[in-house]
Amino acid sequence: MNGAMSKKLLSASQEDYLEMIFFLSREEGSARPKEIAQRMKVRAASVTGALKALAGKGLINYAPYASVTLTDAGREIAALIAGKHEALLHFFTQVLGIEASEAEEFACTMEHTIPDHILKRLVGFAEYTEQCPSFNASWRENAEGYFCKAQNRDAPQCEKCRLPEKS
Repeated sequence: MNGAMSKKLLSASQEDYLEMIFFLSREEGSARPKEIAQRMKVRAASVTGALKALAGKGLINYAPYASVTLTDAGREIAALIAGKHEALLHFFTQVLGIEASEAEEFACTMEHTIPDHILKRLVGFAEYTEQCPSFNASWRENAEGYFCKAQNRDAPQCEKCRLPEKS
C-alpha cells in the first residue's frame, strides 16, 4: 500500500494517532500505548482500538503490552501529516500572529482536510513574507509564486522585492 493511497483510508482520528506515534518515536525511538493515551488525553481502550486498526492497515507494528513502532508506510504517511501540521502551525503563529495554543488547535483540525495545493500556497506565502519587509504580497498564477504588490508603479517600491523596470 503506497503512502498516498493508504492515507485516504485513514480517519482524522487515525491520522492523529499515527502522528502522535511519529512524534513519540522521534523523541524516544518508539511509543508506549500509555504515553499515547496521556498525550492525547484519551482512555487506554481507545488507544488499543486505534492501534489494532493501524496495525491492520500495515502502518504500525503493535502487540499488546509492547511499544509501538511505525512501518515504512506508516512513517511516510505520518511524516506527511506532521509536515502539514508544522506548516500550518508556522503559518498561524508567524504570519498571522495567532497565539500558539489556539494555532495548535486549528493546525490539528486543518491538517486532515487542507488540500496539498492550498498548503503549498500557504507555505510559499509564509516564506515570501519572511523575505518581504513590506508584507504586501499577492499570488501570481503564471509565476507560480508570490510577488510584491509594491511593484505597481503607483505604489512605493520594496527594495528587496523589486523586479527590473519594464521598458
